[in-house]
Amino acid sequence: MNELHTDQSVLPPRLRFNEVSVRFGGLTALDAVSLEVPAGTVVGIIGPNGAGKTTLFNVVCGFSTPAAGSLELDGEAFRPKRHRLVRHGVSRTLQGLGLFPGLTVLENVMLGLEGTARHNALQDALLLPRSRHGEAQLRDRGLRALDDLGIANRATALPDTLPYGVRKKVALARALAGAPRLLLLDEPAGGLAHEDIEELAEIIRRIPQTGCSVVLVEHHVDLVMSVCERIAVLDFGKLIAEGTPAEIGANPAVTDAYLGVEPA
Repeated sequence: MNELHTDQSVLPPRLRFNEVSVRFGGLTALDAVSLEVPAGTVVGIIGPNGAGKTTLFNVVCGFSTPAAGSLELDGEAFRPKRHRLVRHGVSRTLQGLGLFPGLTVLENVMLGLEGTARHNALQDALLLPRSRHGEAQLRDRGLRALDDLGIANRATALPDTLPYGVRKKVALARALAGAPRLLLLDEPAGGLAHEDIEELAEIIRRIPQTGCSVVLVEHHVDLVMSVCERIAVLDFGKLIAEGTPAEIGANPAVTDAYLGVEPA
């Protein structure tokens, strides 16, 4: 990953939720949530099932429309459209892998770059040099993303032939290939062995060095505590706590309800 050194303190938040509410019929999935994700940081979102974590991601990705409130991306009003996320510099991994078994690892990663290149249908059909050059650029970027995660040697393999931990890396490489400014990680440690989770933690810690902010939804609380600079806690759609890992770990209500620790 290419490092980018910038004084993040002078920048507006990479992502800001302003009193965002989402309702599904009579159910309030998010209730006036205000939250900031600083530039170049990792922010964790924790809470029980049904707390609103996935809805929070869906708002950013344009899959859920707020009934009230607004979003800002780098200080500007952000009205996300799901088909233009990559152009906005927003990328997301899924709870499931979302890989296409009939495509190679590299081809799966290149799909994450589809929104970053301009295609000319006539050029593509005629295989003109400009079209071939564009495809070569996408392949190079895809290979770099795989190399950053140490799996470039798997580029020609089919996903189903690989161990689960490697397939997780492929899904992450696809999300990173477009050099996003905001990366949403939806339970990336799910199904991973302990040593794979430790490696994932090291990867997540490196991502902000490129200038990309990370929002992490994860049930592995140890991972969240070890990689996040700030943590937000949701419960029944409400933001009930926010702070550093130390502050969240010392919050009696949070430790009792979510971390399985008796408050002192």
